[in-house]
Amino acid sequence: MKVASSFPAISPADLIVATGVIEQGGVVAFPTETYYGLAVNPFSEAALTRLFEIKGRPCHKAVLVLVHDQEQLAQLVQEVPLSLRPLLKVFWPGPLTLVFPARPELSLLLTGGTGTVGVRVSSHPVAALLLSSLRIPITATSANISGQTPATTAAQVEAQFGTDVDFILDGGETPGGKGSTLVGCGADGGCLLLRDGVIPFSRIKDVVVMD
Repeated sequence: MKVASSFPAISPADLIVATGVIEQGGVVAFPTETYYGLAVNPFSEAALTRLFEIKGRPCHKAVLVLVHDQEQLAQLVQEVPLSLRPLLKVFWPGPLTLVFPARPELSLLLTGGTGTVGVRVSSHPVAALLLSSLRIPITATSANISGQTPATTAAQVEAQFGTDVDFILDGGETPGGKGSTLVGCGADGGCLLLRDGVIPFSRIKDVVVMD
């Protein structure tokens, strides 16, 4: 396993290697605005299977996905519910994961069999560079073996996974703390808090009311 040079000196060569690894079914660790994440091609069943194996993650637990921009949503979701649309405009890029009705062809490993998929646009510059170098979304499950503390540095990723991760984009230390806030739609069509996170739900409700 190779560890890329520290951010901000992420070189074009680093990105070429990282994108190549993902395109060939491998696993890349990269920084986000909360923790390091593990990126694989979300449309590859083999890559998803390997991701679950190295994390020791139960197969019923869904995996969050990053997109480069809102246009990429169509690759993952059937529709964008009305109640979530103002949140995309205000909080993306940023630590808000929105849960949408998933396209039926998505892997059950990605959706956890829920029929939904959680998506966000990352505000971290390295994550944005990685996504801009690809034409597909990437997974963004936290870089940790299930039950252990998520990694906030490249060194912590390497300590937990060793050679199980094929490449690490070292973006320095990430903030850690709370993860992204997770919001979906309730039975009434309104916004529903699924997981507390960086963005307080009170701010989210204010945006929905103001729209």
